[in-house]
Amino acid sequence: MSGPQKPISYLITSGQTTAATTSNSKDFQHILQLIEAAVAAKIDLIQIREKALTTRVLYEVARSAAALTRGSATKLLVNDRADVAAAAGADGVHLTTRSLPAPVVRQSFGNDFLIGVSTHSLAEARAARDARADFAVFGPVFETPAKARYGPAVGLEQLKHVCVELKPFPIVAIGGITEDNFVDCLRAGVQGIAAIRMFGERLRLNIVVEKISEGFQKVNAGKEN
Repeated sequence: MSGPQKPISYLITSGQTTAATTSNSKDFQHILQLIEAAVAAKIDLIQIREKALTTRVLYEVARSAAALTRGSATKLLVNDRADVAAAAGADGVHLTTRSLPAPVVRQSFGNDFLIGVSTHSLAEARAARDARADFAVFGPVFETPAKARYGPAVGLEQLKHVCVELKPFPIVAIGGITEDNFVDCLRAGVQGIAAIRMFGERLRLNIVVEKISEGFQKVNAGKEN
């Protein structure tokens, strides 16, 4: 089986909404503007990761986002809440270490429901694969304040080890990834790049996606030579 023709680009929203956010709030509208731009840039995956929102508002933003992604190449996931994702018409859920187990979600929502899982070790990534998740996000690869609570960065060598051990199961890198270091992750064997800040400027999304695609092509060309 041949490898993917392009890397997975995985945009994660910033989580800056609050319990006071409503559908009329600027931060609510900002999420939808970012998602609209992501669809236009052909971002592969979007995760709505807005943990402070009330369930009702999370459903409202997910439903509005699903209307933007429907019929496009972009798939929409909701962090943790498979029920909200399904109700809103999203494509799937992104599970954390505190979420429902992936087999429970798979049994409840079916084979077409997209399941991603956050992982921080080979054992967790292997468990995600064995639980019939569609992919695992692995990290943090580099040091980043946002991921400090998950422990020290796993580093590129551990990332490469996970990719080799679990191939062809898709591993998506996360944590401190920028336009300056994402190619190192691709060289390690990942099938995708997940980020908040790297995909956070909607007017630059086309440029960032093109850079990742070019980097992927260069890495694959180097393997063939």
